[in-house]
Amino acid sequence: MKALILSGMPAAGKTTVATAIAQKAGIPALGGGDILKEMARERGYTVTGEGWWDTNDGIRFLRERESNPDFDKEADRRMIEKIERGSIVVTSYTMPWLSKSGIKCWLDASAGTRAKRMVVRDSMPLEKAARVVALRDKENHDLYLKMYGIDLGADMKPFNIIVDVNTKTQDEIAEDILNEAKRYE
Repeated sequence: MKALILSGMPAAGKTTVATAIAQKAGIPALGGGDILKEMARERGYTVTGEGWWDTNDGIRFLRERESNPDFDKEADRRMIEKIERGSIVVTSYTMPWLSKSGIKCWLDASAGTRAKRMVVRDSMPLEKAARVVALRDKENHDLYLKMYGIDLGADMKPFNIIVDVNTKTQDEIAEDILNEAKRYE
């Protein structure tokens, strides 16, 4: 099976959907964030939970990362190796543009939907979640535009599959992606 690469803006449900796909397909799931978290641990950060990126430490690490392009380039190198082996579902902001392998899927979710997901996932007020979504959208967009020329959220050229996730459950999204991916095997 070719690797499935899931991308989308922060809090679009990438990790949740990747986990559902991995369970249904019997393959491992790995996030670009998992590799970055490993690298953060190597630098002495205390990394905890799914919502770590939205904590003060997570945001501090993102700022440190912005000043050193080697962070993402090393994570990308590690991820490309895994994608080329296949039989894995990966979440990544950059892999759809950087990897020549895999089936590339964009999870399309509005800022409002993503903020509501953060309210549930991270137990934060909606107003704060909306601010965090806006901040992370801008930081990620600016970072990948500067590093790779990727217009995250606007350039859909690399994607084989685009799924509107605003009104579907994780299982419906996973099934849609697995069914559509059969066309690209």
